[in-house]
This record gives sequence, C-alpha cells and structure tokens, in this order.
Amino acid sequence: MSLQLIKSSLGSPYYESDVVLIYNDDCISLMEKLPGNILNLTVTSPPYNIGKEYESIMPLTEYLAWSEEWIEQVYRICSLDGAFWLNLGYLPVSGKAKAIPIPYLLWDRIPFYMIQEIVWHYAAGVAGKKFFSPRNEKFIWYVKNQNNYIFNLDAVRDPNVKYPNQKKNGKIKVNSLGKNPTDVWSFPKVTSGKNRASKERTPHPAQFPEAVIDRIIKASSNESDIVFDPFLGSGTTAAVALRLSRKVVGFEINNQYCDIAIERIEERLKKGKLPIQSSLFE
Repeated sequence: MSLQLIKSSLGSPYYESDVVLIYNDDCISLMEKLPGNILNLTVTSPPYNIGKEYESIMPLTEYLAWSEEWIEQVYRICSLDGAFWLNLGYLPVSGKAKAIPIPYLLWDRIPFYMIQEIVWHYAAGVAGKKFFSPRNEKFIWYVKNQNNYIFNLDAVRDPNVKYPNQKKNGKIKVNSLGKNPTDVWSFPKVTSGKNRASKERTPHPAQFPEAVIDRIIKASSNESDIVFDPFLGSGTTAAVALRLSRKVVGFEINNQYCDIAIERIEERLKKGKLPIQSSLFE
C-alpha cells in the first residue's frame, strides 16, 4: 500500500515527506474518507476522558459510544492481516469503581479479535493513601483475523536470559536470540520536572515511552509497512516507526501537538536516509 492512495483520498496533508503523512483534523471524519483494508498497523492512545488539558469530559455513555465509533473505523481500514494496539488507562465510574481499566468497558464494543492484554509496568507514579500506588497501564493487542496476523517474536526477544547455556538432551534449551519477553513489560514512564525530565520529553502532557512502542512495532509489522496513529499527540508512534523503517500516517486534531510531532519527525529524518524500499508514489 502506498501513501499516495491515502493522500488522494484525504487531500493535502498538514505535513508530508516521502514516508510520512500528517493530518490536522478529527480522526473519525478523516478515516471515513479512506478505503478499507489498507493500513498494516494502528498504535494509539486516545483521550482517557479524565479531564486532561486536551480533552473535555463526556458522560460515560457518550465516551464509550465515541470510542466504539472511531474503533470501528480503525477496523474497517485495517489490512486483512493487520493489528491494532490500544493503550488506555483508568477512569472512575460513579458508585461502581474508583478506577476501572477503560478497555474492560469496551470489550464487547470492539470488532477486532483480542489476542492479549499487555501490562505496562512503570516505576514512577501517584502515591496512594487509601489504595495501592498504581504502577501500570494496559496495552490491548487486537488483530483483524485471528488466523492470519504478523507476530515477529524473534525481533523482540529479551537477551537477558538467566541461564543461557542450559541444555536439554544435550542441546542448548534457550533460543540464541533470547527469551519471550512475556505479557508484563517494565519500561519507565516519560517523566517531567526540572531535574528528572526524560530525555525524550516533549511539552505534551501524556506521552508514552519510545521503548514500549518500539516493541509493538517490531512485533506487529514489517519494514516498509504503514504504521497509523489516529491520535498522534507528541508523535512517539511516528518517531519510532521511522527509526524502524516503516512509513507513517498520523491524525491529530490539535495543531500545537502536530507541530511537536513534526519536530520529532524531522529530527528523525535528518539522521539519515531510511532503508524503506518503497516511496510515497509507489
């Protein structure tokens, strides 16, 4: 799939290069214009409906209906062997829960087939007084076809093996590339603050770390595939995808966040020509 087909469907982008298309508009209205079955991998983290500076809180029923609407569009444009990785945190439900994982409220509204819940464990966070201090969020891995999807395990194996020379029947038991990293991933948050800000920190208030997205993209796509983020935010998905020789399509309704993402994209592109085999117009 070429980016030219996407551009011909959506019109002039906010930003483009041979391997990137960024649009500054509402993701649902943009996705509705795209043909079906065209995007290899979607990785995104939408608003959590908890009052961050970039969102207005909706009644829960409206938020879930809105989530269902945009996810149905992601499903429609996902390629037949494609995947959808969704990061969502927690929200309160009046009279029912202090903090419930948002994907649990959407389980029966998502048309994709769920492969797995990944627990992202991070080191820093809120200190609880009447509850255990929260230190995780969820990434849910979905595919369009449960019998035909990309999973590049060797690309993401963990080389930190406790007994690398352990043998069984005279043969090395452990894969030479390392072990399966399991469904609990420990990566630090992107922190802020004068003395403790992460190196990759941007002005965006809800930025996830590149290391998490690196593993997802390596596992669920191949070089030259298109990686899509309908809530581009600070551009982490785009920056990592380009570093891994994928193409990028991103939608972001906030033009200030678009500019942050573009700055990261251009910084990545300046580091050298990427070994992507097909260009925008192929």
